[in-house]
Amino acid sequence: MEISASSILMFVLGVTICLGVVYLLNYIKNKNDKNKSISIIDSAMKEAEKIKRATLLETKEEVHKIKLEAEKEIKEKKEEVKQSQEHILQRENNLDRRDLAIQSREVALEEKENNLISKQKEVIKEQSKVEELKSKQLNELEKIAKFTKEEARDKIMKMVETDMNLELATYIRDREEEARLEVNEKSREMLLLCMDKYAADVTNEHTVSVIALPNDEMKGRIIGREGRNVRTIEAVTGVDLIIDDTPEAIVISSFDPMRREIARLTLESLIRDGRIHPARIEELYDKMCLEVKNKIKEYGKNAVYELGISRIAPELVEIIGKLYFRSSYGQNALKHSMEVASIAGIIANEVGVNEILAKRAGLLHDIGKAIDFEMEGSHVDIGVELAKKYREDDLIINCIASHHNDTEATSLIAVIISIADAISASRPGARNDSSENYFKRLAELEALGNSVEGVEKTFAMQAGREVRVVVKPDEVDDVRTFEIAREIKQKIEKELQYPGTVKVTVTREVRATDEAK
Repeated sequence: MEISASSILMFVLGVTICLGVVYLLNYIKNKNDKNKSISIIDSAMKEAEKIKRATLLETKEEVHKIKLEAEKEIKEKKEEVKQSQEHILQRENNLDRRDLAIQSREVALEEKENNLISKQKEVIKEQSKVEELKSKQLNELEKIAKFTKEEARDKIMKMVETDMNLELATYIRDREEEARLEVNEKSREMLLLCMDKYAADVTNEHTVSVIALPNDEMKGRIIGREGRNVRTIEAVTGVDLIIDDTPEAIVISSFDPMRREIARLTLESLIRDGRIHPARIEELYDKMCLEVKNKIKEYGKNAVYELGISRIAPELVEIIGKLYFRSSYGQNALKHSMEVASIAGIIANEVGVNEILAKRAGLLHDIGKAIDFEMEGSHVDIGVELAKKYREDDLIINCIASHHNDTEATSLIAVIISIADAISASRPGARNDSSENYFKRLAELEALGNSVEGVEKTFAMQAGREVRVVVKPDEVDDVRTFEIAREIKQKIEKELQYPGTVKVTVTREVRATDEAK
């Protein structure tokens, strides 16, 4: 019994000690965890305070910079106003001086007018006296010569007529002999001058296409939920859709005829299909790109067939078709080339040189314009390189090189091409300089955006008042998009001349796709 009590006592004591040790260990562990938590919180607070100070400093610097820019702009505006006031004051002084000069000149003119009137009266009196004297002298001469005035004039005219008939006959005979020698050369020159009067229908390129809709409900489907469909169409095709209050119609606006044609075909296919969503838009866009490529080949073949030209390389025929989607000062490049070829063929036939060769040179004279946006150099240099690449005759190469008088013409056909090109371009309404400058400004905007690293596509919208930029999502993060927008904005301000303001919109789209199996 005693042994049992001591065992129980020892057991209780052991349990008590174990519980005490466990409690002590838990206490020490909790204290360490608390210290670590306090340390982590202190370090986080310090880091937050550091970030706060850095952000505050950066904000102050930005505010100071904006303030300096505003002060600079105000100073420049004040200087401009001051200069304008000085200029206006100077102009007022000049006007005062000019007014005084005009008044003094009016007084002098009045004096001169009075003098002239008095002198005119004196001259009239003298003329009447002279007429009386002439009449008296003529009567005296008629009495002395026993001839009247009319009889004397008739006799003199007969003498002059006899002498002049002999001289005229000799002159006409000499001119006829010269004309027989020069008739061929003169006739050719006259034919070439007559071709300047050539007239044909003038067609200019437009920058918009109108799509007819079956009903106004289709507008809402094209716009899509929160505008996602219309944004996808504009981003993919690079055109600007104008959806206004015009019933059952949408306008496609773009300076690039090829983009506008692809967008038109894509929209018409979407309307016929009825399924309008971003994936279907991209699918039909790719399909229409292939269709336009086939159209380009067809345009080239039709041009060659219509002009009766043979043995042209298939690759060159495709390049000729691309001219349909290029313009020069608002004039369609393919129609211009075909017109030059036709005029050159007519002139060549009249002057007796190879008509087919002249047509070939006329069709190819602007071939460089089809790819001048893909290669460096002028369209003349690019055209010469293309002609050499596809083994065109040296005469054709010289016609391309000399049609803007950059190179000396070595044949009569080269001169004919220059004349035909001038006729086609100079006819009233054929070209529009302002359109070409407008297209060039939009192309410069897009080229500037594409020059920034990480940009995939750039589209000039709203007649150059907006630039939409699509970046590569795997190379550019969200923060970098703001930097790209600011960089493009600075480049536009520094390098381009433009009216009003230009809005820059940078878009980064991330797509997550997976496949269920």
